[in-house]
Amino acid sequence: MSSTPVTSVLEKCARGLDAIVEACGWVAAWTGLALVLVMAGNVLMRYAFNTGSVAMQELEWHLMSPLTLLCIAYTIKHEGHVRVDILFARLPVRVQQGIDLFSALAVVALSVIIILLSWRYVGQSYRISEGSPDPGGLPYRFILKAMIPAGFALLLLQSLAATARALAALLSPVSIPPAPLSEQVPANAL
Repeated sequence: MSSTPVTSVLEKCARGLDAIVEACGWVAAWTGLALVLVMAGNVLMRYAFNTGSVAMQELEWHLMSPLTLLCIAYTIKHEGHVRVDILFARLPVRVQQGIDLFSALAVVALSVIIILLSWRYVGQSYRISEGSPDPGGLPYRFILKAMIPAGFALLLLQSLAATARALAALLSPVSIPPAPLSEQVPANAL
């Protein structure tokens, strides 16, 4: 695929956005280890010592929030999501590129909507210093709720990168793959 100045800029922007998503996804993935350690500690405390802590139980879902929401974009970047390719693979290249562009733009729109809708929800929680209603629970529940717009902001960045790549592909000339060797005519046969 030949590169034009526009497609080069789009690809460079996509790589920059990918780097942000990669770093945030890597950091968020480490919360998985923390979650396993906290859960193991809670089980150990409950069954070995017949005791427990409300704060430690709440910490489990405080760790699940960044793990889930911040890793959505990371998963999509690494194509770990479910994708149905039965029909897609049979479509012409330009149609596939158009579908990729439409899909990326749809996720951009969805991400923006969820960020806008969740922002007030997080702000209200911050203004009232919302904490756990349970005695001994964790304070600062707004941090947990802030993972919603943060996770969708990362998804927005990844979707913008996908949009840039899809647009660059549509702006580039279609390269025709070489014919299989069985269909090629030897040069000396002409």
